[in-house]
Formats: sequence, C-alpha cells, structure tokens
Amino acid sequence: PGQSVYHIKWIQWKEENTPIITQNENGPCPLLAILNVLLLAWKVKLPPMMEIITAEQLMEYLGDYMLDAKPKEISEIQRLNYEQNMSDAMAVLHKLQTGLDVNVKFTGVRVFEYTPECIVFDLLDIPLYHGWLVDPQIDDIVTAVGNCSYNQLVEKIISYKQSDNSELVSEGFVAEQFLNNTATQLTYHGLCELTSTVQEGELCVFFRNNHFSTMTKYKGQLYLLVTDQGFLTEEKVVWESLHNVDGDGNFCDSEFRLRPPSDPDTVYRGQQDQIDQDYLMALSLQQEQQSQEINWEQIPEGISDLELAKKLQEEEYYQEQQGQPAQASPSSGRQSGNSERKRKEPREKDKEKEKSSCVIL
Repeated sequence: PGQSVYHIKWIQWKEENTPIITQNENGPCPLLAILNVLLLAWKVKLPPMMEIITAEQLMEYLGDYMLDAKPKEISEIQRLNYEQNMSDAMAVLHKLQTGLDVNVKFTGVRVFEYTPECIVFDLLDIPLYHGWLVDPQIDDIVTAVGNCSYNQLVEKIISYKQSDNSELVSEGFVAEQFLNNTATQLTYHGLCELTSTVQEGELCVFFRNNHFSTMTKYKGQLYLLVTDQGFLTEEKVVWESLHNVDGDGNFCDSEFRLRPPSDPDTVYRGQQDQIDQDYLMALSLQQEQQSQEINWEQIPEGISDLELAKKLQEEEYYQEQQGQPAQASPSSGRQSGNSERKRKEPREKDKEKEKSSCVIL
C-alpha cells in the first residue's frame, strides 16, 4: 500500500494544544521521533484539527524547517560547510522513513560511529542518545569491548573465537557474553549516565533495538513519548517512564502523572488489571515509606547486586512519584496482598539512606 499515513494525537502539552504523530506499526521510524521533538518544542506547527498526515507531508514539514533553521549571519566557509552538510542530510532524509544506519559505541551515551545519517541530528540540533554502555568497573569487559562499535565488536568476536591464542578466545567469549547479557541494549550504568547527562526538560531522541523514541527528562526522571497508535484516544497515556533496563515503564499523562493502575478507561486492548505484582508492590512500598529509608526487611536474602540495584532504582522511582497515591480498584483482586504488606515494620536505626539515582554503581 503506497503512501504511509500517520494518525495525529493532540495532547495538552504545557497548557498548549500540541500534536504528536503516532505510529501504526512497530517500524524503526526515526522520522517520527525527530518530528515529535520539533512538534513538542513548537518549532514545527501543524494546522489545528488535523487528524492524519502522510509521510510525504512529514518530509515537507521537515525540509521547510531545515531551510528556515539555516543560520543567517555566517562566514563564507561556514556557509559552504553548512550547505555541504545540508546536501548530505537531504541525501539520507528518505531513509528516515524506514531506518537509519546508526552504530553505537559502548563508551558513552552520545558516542556513535560517525555515519552520514548522524548529520541529520546535528543539523537539526537534536541530541541522539543510547544507553548500551559497558560498566567501567568491570575490567575484563572493558578490555574485551574496548572502543569497538557494535558492528566492529561482532566482527571481533567471530575472529577471536577462531583464534589459536587462548587469551584471545576467552576475550572473544567475554565480549559475546556481554552482548548476550545486555540484549535489551540498555545497561544500569547506561541508565545512570543517561539520567545524569540528559538535561532537565531537554527534548531528544533515544536509540535502542533499532527503534528511535522521543525522550525527555522531568524532575530528574527519563520518559519516552508513547507513539503507539493503539493509544491514540488514551489521553492519560502520553509518556512512559524509562527507569529499568528490561521491563516496560509506567504510563503517565502529558503532565507526567502516573495513570491509576486499574483505570478501566485507559486499559490497553482489554488487558484489565494485568498489572504485574512488582508494580503494586512498589506502589504499596511508596505509601509505606514516605521517608527515603530502604526497608531492608523486604529484600530477600541471596539477592544479586543487579537485582538489588534494580529494586533500589525502582523504589526510588516510586518515591519520586509521591503525591500520586495508589488507586487500586476493588476489582483488582490483589488488594488483600497489598494490605497484608502493611505489617509491623521494625525500622533499623538509620540503615544507609540511598538518595543518588546512581546507587547501582
């Protein structure tokens, strides 16, 4: 079917009626991520009441914006440089509708192998981030991965594993293990770095698993714009929190308020009350622990550092979301479990208070 058509969702963004473009299938569409950044920044405006838009129209809006954004007072050299970049960018613009060739490096959240595709983000002045980082404290992985990009690392693994040198073979296995263990393409170290690098209120693009998402930071917490067309009419579902490396985040409205866990109006595709146990547990923890204290009683013995880090990270997220008391509906069927948790809670004197969002380092 020839022309791609996208549905537009209008949201109240900072008290202004603002459009965002939704996605009809789970394609790796960087065009939408970029345009949604420009729409949320009010740098591109669509006619009010507009409900659908074609890929061709989106490209026209983007092209017009790029021409308008051209710097006015610049030297001849800067102008030539800009025009060269502009023509390079125009050459890859059509790829924005399908997918871009971006190749992460595991050393920093803004570090990608340089490709012509990256020029588009530079020209539009839109930061591109990823969170697939090696933890600098794990020496053997740091050595095995080095400064390789993803593509280079895959090649290195293949050649090292075929080597006659046993040290190279084991380095190849360490690198392969790293890729297998971080298949979600986000690590806790990466999440920490992202959280500290992205500026409060910044609008940017986040790359993960070949997918480009519009991202922002609100009150120290990262959120991804929900562009799935399935949520087109759900006004309480606009952002999704990015606070753990493998699960889904929690849906919030355009003002970053958590949606109530069992609000029948916002249950997606009829999955009423399929809220997982962790979510309800975290909400009840949030109610119980108004202080920043960690209840060590609730941490099972033998838990690994990663699991503990995950738990701390998620608990902290809910504490930051205070002021949104849990609204578990009677139909939730998990309430009894919830209230049982309000048992006696011996507060051990001042177990270290964890405040930094980088507890997991």
